[in-house]
Amino acid sequence: MLQYEQNLQQTGCTLIAGIDEAGRGPLAGPVVVAGVIMPLDDIIEGINDSKKLSEKKREKLFDQIMAKAIDVQVAILDNEQIDQLNILSATKLGMIQCINGFSKVDHVLIDAVKLDTPVPTTSIIHGDALSYSIAAASIVAKVTRDRMMLDFANQYPQYNFAKHKGYGTKEHIALLKQYGPCPIHRKTFIKNFF
Repeated sequence: MLQYEQNLQQTGCTLIAGIDEAGRGPLAGPVVVAGVIMPLDDIIEGINDSKKLSEKKREKLFDQIMAKAIDVQVAILDNEQIDQLNILSATKLGMIQCINGFSKVDHVLIDAVKLDTPVPTTSIIHGDALSYSIAAASIVAKVTRDRMMLDFANQYPQYNFAKHKGYGTKEHIALLKQYGPCPIHRKTFIKNFF
């Protein structure tokens, strides 16, 4: 999990950020991008791709990451921005916002997405499973988004967002057809259902 970071450290990089997102695929809610610079001499055990961790484990690691991180940046792009820009452009914008938010960064490791920025970046396919820094960012992004979807579940209880977090499950699609879209549904994602 530290190979990419160690290779960069050998070239003189000390502040290495990982960036990942949560919520590119759902029919509702925002895409959340997180950028995290972790100390590489004080590793948190158990950090992995957020999708491979239980909710309880993610929540525990989130608190540890937030306590230890050198810097954390989070960008939230809502469903209206996603509809306006398209999901890939919205994700890239969030990633650039995170990079610009760092007070100082030497190199950025990004999960899958290629970016053109003044800061050197490396795009890694399945980076959330291969890089400690990206995995930490994936946990911050996922927990932040899940908490937002729980808040939306209280506002729009008929859609059961607490269970599926806005993803296009059979249940969510059935409820969407029954009740119609709510203000956090992505119009460009649900147009085929109506």
